[in-house]
Amino acid sequence: MLRVSEFFDLVVVGAGPSGSAAAVAAQRAGLATLLLDAQGPNRDKTCGDGLTPRAVDTLQRLGLEVPAYRNFGLKLHGFGGDVVAPWPRGEGSASARATFDAMLVDAARAAGATIRQSCAATGVQFDGGAISAVETDQGTVRTKWVVVADGVRSPIGKELGRTWHKGQVYGIAARSYCSSPLSQEPWMHSHVELRDASGAIQPGYGWIFPLGDGHVNLGCGALSTDARPAKVNTKKLLALYASQQRETWQLGAEQQVASALLPMGGAVSNVAGPNWALIGDAAACVNPLNGEGIDYGLETAVLAVELIAGGGDLTLAWPALLRETYGEAFTLARSLARLLTYPQFLPLAGPVALRGLGGRYLMPAAARLMGNLVTEEDTDLVARLWRMAGKGARAVSGDQPLWGVR
Repeated sequence: MLRVSEFFDLVVVGAGPSGSAAAVAAQRAGLATLLLDAQGPNRDKTCGDGLTPRAVDTLQRLGLEVPAYRNFGLKLHGFGGDVVAPWPRGEGSASARATFDAMLVDAARAAGATIRQSCAATGVQFDGGAISAVETDQGTVRTKWVVVADGVRSPIGKELGRTWHKGQVYGIAARSYCSSPLSQEPWMHSHVELRDASGAIQPGYGWIFPLGDGHVNLGCGALSTDARPAKVNTKKLLALYASQQRETWQLGAEQQVASALLPMGGAVSNVAGPNWALIGDAAACVNPLNGEGIDYGLETAVLAVELIAGGGDLTLAWPALLRETYGEAFTLARSLARLLTYPQFLPLAGPVALRGLGGRYLMPAAARLMGNLVTEEDTDLVARLWRMAGKGARAVSGDQPLWGVR
C-alpha cells in the first residue's frame, strides 16, 4: 500500500518492456524509482513477441537477460515467391510477452526499483505546470519526474493531453499461441499474401514467430487510416490463416487470442511536459512498416532517462530528441506504409518483390529497412539511399504530427 508521505525521484507508469527498462536505467543513474502497473505479475499484451537485433542490442547494453531462443532473420512468402532475408548484423530473439515482461520487472526489482503491480495510476497532481504527485488506486505518491509507459491506450497520457492522430497509418492486429514441434525454427516467417476459401485476396498479412518453447506466436495484421480503414476482422482472419498453416507447422489449436489497435510512427502529439515524458507505445514509437515496437520501447526508455538525468525542461527537449533519433526513418516508413493501405498496391507490387530479381535483391534490402537496421556507420548503397530518402521525406513532408507539441 502506498502512503501519501512516500517520495520518489521518478515514477514510471507501466511495467511493460519500456517501463521496466526505464526503471532499470533510472536506478543505475541514481534515481530512486517507483514502477507502477495496473496489471498483476502475469501481465500480457497483444504482440508478435519478436525481438529484432536492435532490441537484443539494448538488452545487452543494459546487462539484461536475452531470451535463449535465437533467430537469424525473416522468411517472406507470397505471390509465388519465397525470400530469405537474414539480419544484416547480429541475431534476433523472441519470447512470449508474459514471460518477457516478468523477466524485465524482476530485473527492475534487482536494480533496486520499488515495484507496485496491481496498482493502477489514476491521475496526477500539478504544481506550477509540473507533475508533483501521481495518484493511484492505493494512494498518492510525490515525485520529481514521471515517465509514462502505459501502452497504446495510455490513459495517463490522455489525461496529460496526448492525442492520437488516426489520419496517419495505424495497425490493427490479432495474435495467438499455438503449439508446434517447429518452435525452434531459427527464422521469423511472414506471409504477405492471404486468400480466403474462394481465393479472394485479404487485406492483411500473417506471421508465425517461433518462440523456442514448444509454441509459435501466430498472428495477422493490417494497416489502416481513417480515410482508408482496413475492412478486416483480424480474429477471423487469424483463424483462416491458422487453418492454412496448420499442416505445414503441425499447429495445435489457437490459444490466448487477443487483438489491438496500434498507433505508429510518432503519430501522437503532446508527449512531454516540464517533468514528464511518454515513451514506447504510448508515444507511438512503433515502426509503421512492420509493427515492431519492443526495440523502440527499450531504446526510448534509455533515452528518456538520460535526458531526465541531465535535468531541464522536457516539454520541447523530448519530442525534439525523438524527431532527431527516429524522424527521418519514421517519416519515410509512414509514407511507404500508406501505400499498403491502398487495396490495389500489394497485388501489383507483391509478385515483383517476391519473385526473381525482386526476391533476390529488393526484399532482403526491404527487410533490413523494415527492421530499421541501417545505422549511421553503414556506408553501402542501400544505407546511403535510405538516408537520402529519409531526409527528402522530412524536407517535403507536411505529414505531421510527428510527436507534435500543442
